[in-house]
Amino acid sequence: MWAFLYRDCFKDYFVHKFRAMLGKNRCIYPGEKVLLAFSGGLASSSMLRQVQEGLNREAAKKLRFRPGIIYIDEGAVCGRSLDERENTCRQVEAILRATGFPYHLVFLEEAFDLPTSVLNSLSHSAAGQPPSYKEAVADFTRWQQQQQREKKRDDVATSLEDRLAECSVQGCCWQGRLAALDEAGSSLASHTQDLSRLFAGVKSLTAKEELLQTLRTHLVLHVARRNGYTKVMVGDSCTRVSIKLLTNLSLGRGAFLAMDTGFFDSRYGDVLILRPMREYPAKEIAFYNYLFGVPTIFTPGLDTKASDRASIHLLIESFLCKLQLEFPSTVSTVYRTGEKLSAVPPEAQPDVPTALASCLLCLCPLDTNVEDGSSLQATLLSEKLSQRPPAAEGCCGGGTQAGCCREPPAGRETSHLDPLLCYGCRLTVKELSCVESLPPYIHQEAERQRCRYGAKLLPGGICATRNETALLFSRAEIETVGHLWLFCLSVH
Repeated sequence: MWAFLYRDCFKDYFVHKFRAMLGKNRCIYPGEKVLLAFSGGLASSSMLRQVQEGLNREAAKKLRFRPGIIYIDEGAVCGRSLDERENTCRQVEAILRATGFPYHLVFLEEAFDLPTSVLNSLSHSAAGQPPSYKEAVADFTRWQQQQQREKKRDDVATSLEDRLAECSVQGCCWQGRLAALDEAGSSLASHTQDLSRLFAGVKSLTAKEELLQTLRTHLVLHVARRNGYTKVMVGDSCTRVSIKLLTNLSLGRGAFLAMDTGFFDSRYGDVLILRPMREYPAKEIAFYNYLFGVPTIFTPGLDTKASDRASIHLLIESFLCKLQLEFPSTVSTVYRTGEKLSAVPPEAQPDVPTALASCLLCLCPLDTNVEDGSSLQATLLSEKLSQRPPAAEGCCGGGTQAGCCREPPAGRETSHLDPLLCYGCRLTVKELSCVESLPPYIHQEAERQRCRYGAKLLPGGICATRNETALLFSRAEIETVGHLWLFCLSVH
C-alpha cells in the first residue's frame, strides 16, 4: 500500500513541477501554437506525456495552448540503413499518432533545401505584435466554443477519423520521402550523399556534434515558422543543462550560456525556445517513465559506443556523472550556478557593431568584438604568426613547382566565413576539411551578408578594432582595400 501512496505522491510532485515551470514564467499565451521537439529519449517523451495530461479535460490546471510535434530522423549521419530508419519512423509515428496532435516527421537531409531566411532573426515587429494576455484568453475561449459546436454537429466517429487523417498527413508524406532516398537521381538521395560527405569531412567528434545540433536547430526553426508555431519546447533535463553549461564553456561559447541553458531562448525573435524540463534530474525522469509506462525509442547517435574521451561532450558528461555518484549535489550545484546567468541585450553592450550583430550559424550576438590584450586577440595573433611566411624571390624554382612555399597554408580556406561567425562556430567550421560541403543556404546567406556589409568589412567595420581586422585579413588585402577606399573618397 505504501508503494502506491509514494507512487501517487511522486506523480503529483512531477506534474506540479512542470505546471509551475510554465506558470511562473507565463510566456505561453492561450491558443498559441507550440511545437514539441521529440527525439524518442527519456526527457522528450516525458515532456510529451506532461503536455498530454495537461490538456486532459480532467486536469486541475488545464494547459491552454495548441501543441504540435516534430521528429527529425538523423539516420544518414549515423550510417543507418533505410530499413532501420523506416522501422524507427514507424515506431515514432505510432507514438505520435496516439497523442492526437499534429506531427511532422523530417529528415536531416532536408536541411540542404532550407531557405536563407532560416538564418535571419526576425523581430517581433516584423512578425507582428502578439495580442495581450486578456485578448489571447478571449480568442482561445471563442476557439474552444467553435470547436465544441463543430463536434456537436458532426458525428463522433467521423470527427475522429477526420482528426486522425489530419494528423497523419505528415505521416503519409514521410514514407514517400524515405523511399526517395533510395532512388538514384532523386534530390533526397543526392542530399544523403551530400550529408554523408559533409560529416565525413569533419575531423573531430566534438565538431560533428556541434554541426549536427546546428542543422537540427535550423530544421526545427524552419518547420515552426512554416506552420505558424511561435514557441518550441525542447526536453533538456537538469542533468543535460549542467553538461551543456560546462561543455559550452570548454567550446568557447561562454558568452551565450544564458541563451543555451536558460528557460527561454529569444535569439530567433519570432520563435521562442523553451526548456520546461530543465529542473528535472535524469534519474527523476527515468523513474517517472518506468512507473507510468511512458514509451521511449532508442536511436543510435554519433556518440553511440564511443569512448568517454572521444569528444568534449562525452568527457564532461562522464566527469559530471561519475562525480554525481560520489557527491549527489554536483549536478544541482552546477545547474543553480548557471541559473544565475542572464543574457545582456546587444544594445546594452558597448562597442558592439550594429551592421552585423549575430553569428551566421547560431544567430547569437557576435562575441568577436574584442579589446586589446584579450584572449581572443592573442589566439588570432598566434594563428597569424604561425602561418607560413611569403617565399623569397626564386624560391622553389620561381614558385612553379608543386608544393611551393608560396602556396597558402592548409586549413585557411575558412577565413572568408570568420568575420560572420562567433568564436565557438569558428572552431567548428575550422574542423571542416572542405567548407564548400556546407548546405547551400549557408553559403547563399554568407554571400548576401558580404555583399550587403561589404563596405563594413573595411578596417573598423564588422570587426570592432583595427587590430582584429589586421589579423583576419592579410597585409596585401588591407592595402588593396585601403587604396580603393581612398580612390572612392577622391571621386566623391
